[in-house]
Amino acid sequence: MNSTTRSESLFESAKQRLVGGVNSPVRAFGRVGGSPIFFKAGRGPYLIDEDDNQYIDYVGSWGPAIVGHAHPTVIAQIKDAVERGLGFGAPTALETRIADKIADLMPAIEMVRMVNSGTEATMSAIRAARGFTGRDKIIKFEGCYHGHCDALLVKAGSGALTLGEPDSLGVPASYAEHTITLTFNDVDQVRQVFADLGDQIAAVIVEPVAGNMSCVPPTPAFLPALREVCSEHGSVLIFDEVMTGFRVALGGAQALYDVTPDLTTLGKVIGGGMPVGAYGGRADIMSVVAPLGGVYQAGTLSGNPVAMTAGLATLELISEAGFYENLASAANRLMDGFESGAARHGIAVTSNRVGGMFGFFFASGTVDSFDAVMNANTDQFNVFFRSMLADGVNLAPSPFESGFVSSAHTNSDLDQTIEAASRAFEKIAAA
Repeated sequence: MNSTTRSESLFESAKQRLVGGVNSPVRAFGRVGGSPIFFKAGRGPYLIDEDDNQYIDYVGSWGPAIVGHAHPTVIAQIKDAVERGLGFGAPTALETRIADKIADLMPAIEMVRMVNSGTEATMSAIRAARGFTGRDKIIKFEGCYHGHCDALLVKAGSGALTLGEPDSLGVPASYAEHTITLTFNDVDQVRQVFADLGDQIAAVIVEPVAGNMSCVPPTPAFLPALREVCSEHGSVLIFDEVMTGFRVALGGAQALYDVTPDLTTLGKVIGGGMPVGAYGGRADIMSVVAPLGGVYQAGTLSGNPVAMTAGLATLELISEAGFYENLASAANRLMDGFESGAARHGIAVTSNRVGGMFGFFFASGTVDSFDAVMNANTDQFNVFFRSMLADGVNLAPSPFESGFVSSAHTNSDLDQTIEAASRAFEKIAAA
């Protein structure tokens, strides 16, 4: 690969004007060291950097590039939409079309409200749940990320019932006192908290497949237990499917695991790569949202026609027969290759994969909790990441982020990636 000196130069310039040189923290390469790569183009499974180096990409814009970058069908329809105008701040038929499509694929969503980001979707869903129940407390889970709104930037207390503390400067402690942070996949802990506080809990919000501590699937008992306790105590179960929605299955994680939430938050895929979000669910809950009810939420750019067009085009493409079977096959081929290559070099690596979503850990045994993720060897990950990047493979620049395959990845791409991984494992073993 050629030197990335242009990326380094651009990063130095960016730091003079952009906070930390980036517009989202993980992009700064703080976890892995070095300077971030500046990309100028993407086609199919590939990204091209400012020095014209090509990379096989497994970030996929953090999930939405499920059909690859710049898919010709999606781009053609976006161009047509742009010709008609970028946005009107008024209703369009496209909004109803995508709402109908989403409801067809996710029957739990009886009514939906389009927004502009995943953070906006989760924030609004929690507000709706609080308005519907008349309660204040919410439960979230350690290792699950639901955006950067104040009530959700809360870390766990010292015990299951200990009130959380703000996980960011600028978040008042009074916001955190209504947020209870529990352990992902710990059913007993959930039942205990509901036994003690069930009549105060407005909602449980969870990533049905945790995607922000790499990829951690639910245990078989976890999601059904959440459904059971929420139904028993009149709390709202919110599935944050911003990442998993239309990513792990055509009907999302709720279809894959056959557990029906009360509210669902969406993003990424439903915008086909454009900025977008949505929240929706039971009609009686959604009816508390203005203009039908007293829970206020609004957005000038919500449902803008360019994003709706990109989302509709993408949803049509992923609805084709066999799409998800092929996606899962690709993720399995990739992760099996990583595990085999690591074993040949005496490196402990284990992986999780759900549909086209994957995570790998420099650890032994099953990784099904936040503690297990945190106990993985991050130093080995950093060496692996830098080696893969130098070998033309773009992975998330953090051991705590999921990876994604797309329908554009070929077996040749996957095999090249596995070969690059083997070379990276060799370096780790020699260190």
